[in-house]
Amino acid sequence: MLGRWLRRKDGWPVLAGLLAVAAVALLQLASFPLLERVGLQVFDAYQRAAPRAYADAPVRVVDIDEESIARLGQWPWPRTDLARLNRVLAAAGARAIAYDIVFSEADRTSPARIGQRLGLGDRFAGLPDNDRVFADSMAGARVVNGLFLIRERRGRAVEPKAGFALLGSLPDRSVAQYAGSIQPLPVLDAQAAGAGSLSLPGDADGIVRRAPLVALYGEQLVPSLALEALRVWLGEETIVVRASDGSGGTASAPGSVVSVRVGEVEIPTNDAGEMWVHYSPPAAERVIPAWKLLAGAMSADEVADAVKGRIVFVGASATGLRDLVATPLSEREPGVMVHAQAAEQMILRQFLVRPDWAPGLEFFLVVILAGALALMLPRLGATAGAVLGGLGIAGVGAASWLAFDSRGYLLDPTYPALAIALVFVIETVLSFYREERRRAYIHKAFDRYLSPELVRQIAADPGRLELGGEEREMTVLMCDIRGFSRISEQHAPQQVIGFLIDFLTPMSDILLERKATLDKYIGDAILAFWNAPLDNPDHFRDGARAALAMLARLDQLNREMPARTGGFWPGEVKIGIGLNSGLCCVGNMGSRQRLSYSLIGDTVNMASRLEGLTKQYGVPVIVGSALAAHLGGFALLELDRVRVVGRDAPETIFALIGEEDLAQSAGFAALAAAHGQFLAAYRAGDWAGAERLLGELAPRYAEFAIGGLGELYRDRIASLRDDPPGPGWDGVYQATRK
Repeated sequence: MLGRWLRRKDGWPVLAGLLAVAAVALLQLASFPLLERVGLQVFDAYQRAAPRAYADAPVRVVDIDEESIARLGQWPWPRTDLARLNRVLAAAGARAIAYDIVFSEADRTSPARIGQRLGLGDRFAGLPDNDRVFADSMAGARVVNGLFLIRERRGRAVEPKAGFALLGSLPDRSVAQYAGSIQPLPVLDAQAAGAGSLSLPGDADGIVRRAPLVALYGEQLVPSLALEALRVWLGEETIVVRASDGSGGTASAPGSVVSVRVGEVEIPTNDAGEMWVHYSPPAAERVIPAWKLLAGAMSADEVADAVKGRIVFVGASATGLRDLVATPLSEREPGVMVHAQAAEQMILRQFLVRPDWAPGLEFFLVVILAGALALMLPRLGATAGAVLGGLGIAGVGAASWLAFDSRGYLLDPTYPALAIALVFVIETVLSFYREERRRAYIHKAFDRYLSPELVRQIAADPGRLELGGEEREMTVLMCDIRGFSRISEQHAPQQVIGFLIDFLTPMSDILLERKATLDKYIGDAILAFWNAPLDNPDHFRDGARAALAMLARLDQLNREMPARTGGFWPGEVKIGIGLNSGLCCVGNMGSRQRLSYSLIGDTVNMASRLEGLTKQYGVPVIVGSALAAHLGGFALLELDRVRVVGRDAPETIFALIGEEDLAQSAGFAALAAAHGQFLAAYRAGDWAGAERLLGELAPRYAEFAIGGLGELYRDRIASLRDDPPGPGWDGVYQATRK
């Protein structure tokens, strides 16, 4: 019966359309990242079209802006200045002061510390300590301190000031979990009325669309800065977290947050305990420049009018302080504004909500609307089908917009619109290209290929004629011979060709033995990759082992080949290898006349740049940060943070020294520890300390055959002494050549 139905004129198009509907439905169930990102961008467009109207909520921001830095001096300011700020705000009637700053280090401008640095001993020991003065100012000011939660296990234990009442099971399914912390000094923490996390993780594209209200430190719930500020402002002791326990009543999975409540304010959240932020445009009424308060530019009455009875967030918008995040409305929004806007929405109860039933409704629309179009389109024809499909997409989009604009609901039109469009495109294409056209296309394509084997494969599977490829996470290796141009110039072409054969053959054998795909030879260079066309879950480590094996084999060749008779080997040959991992597009690529199985992408370009950097850093193998993250246990040494030619974002690069056995050796452990101290001194601009550590590191660099690294940094430090970097220097080196 199925075969008879498929032989109908509309059989294959309808089947293809229904399969397209099923594919989109499966992508929706799997939360396909690319389409999820499209949906988020739709929500961003809604926010730009209808941002939240600013209302005079009891929230203000004291902004450490560019003018404040210019007037009051570079950051960090003495804690005595911040103590004065606390006293001014408290005297003006601020009900909560929340710092989007972590005071984790002692104030270097305290008198005793200045005396020690100036070699004056304990002459200033009797003067008040700045941190103690700051702490004393918190006692009556209802201050909420900021802290950072981090993944690695370090720092002292977090002890929230807020109590938590948990309704349901511990929300450990999707709430962000942390093992360590960076907290204010104990003397400051002791006097604060609250403590909240400052973390604002963005989505995959870096945009902050949701503000986390709670996080997990071990099994301890920790509030965000905005939530903790709200609690202190309300005078509440307890935060109530309602979580799903799988017993019914919510659509959330067990261990997921449903809502968070402080006093009478209940905040709807997603499963991860995050609140969707509906941003408003910048409002001058919300912000008070810090200098106006500290320089006395506002009268006591003006300050009281601005802050009395309000939450006052203190944070920085100055570019040099780097507390800027991307939001749907701005690429450079101060992080403190996100906390402030989240607090405003909680107080005003103006929420964006993605209801529990939204995914189910979107799935229903995919199946019903696109499925109906798949069945009807062959009978309607292309023109009527286009009108019907267009109306379906427009209707879904309009309904989504109206839900946002009138109710604050976030309903994603992406999947239904994609399913409708995909059904129309697929069925229209299949209806137009019948079997005769496909056979004519294949027959014409036969004449364009010279390889009989390729022709046989295409005849067996016409889909192989498709240009393009698939996106996969891959490991890419680029290898190049040092000084090959000089070798080519000084020796006869036949000698050079023989040398390349003797070099490339064993290197290729090593790559193939370790499951690599050889892409191409580019003169003396080799481009190889892992994880295509066959899946290789261990491709990261296979690539690293292959690179190290190539170095070992080259050492053997350098010992054996010069003594061989009847051949040519140009002395000691050295190579540089760049290794990188990331998303690549791989498949049959090229022209209509000739295809080649290859790959493209930024990952490949970066591997080539890393190979070029081996010459500058004097190391044989350099790996990128994405690959280094998957090489736990290998002997890796962080080299630098580099902004390579053609890229704006800096990349942390590592030297691959050896495998796991070397990484566990005492010698490498000593090298890694000393080198880490050097990098810290270098990035802190401590040139004298860095040079001293370089001198101590020289024999260790020589032991691992990376002496050129010490020479590079010695020259760079000399250059930086002559031409010091600006105050905003981040330690990133700008590469000037490929």
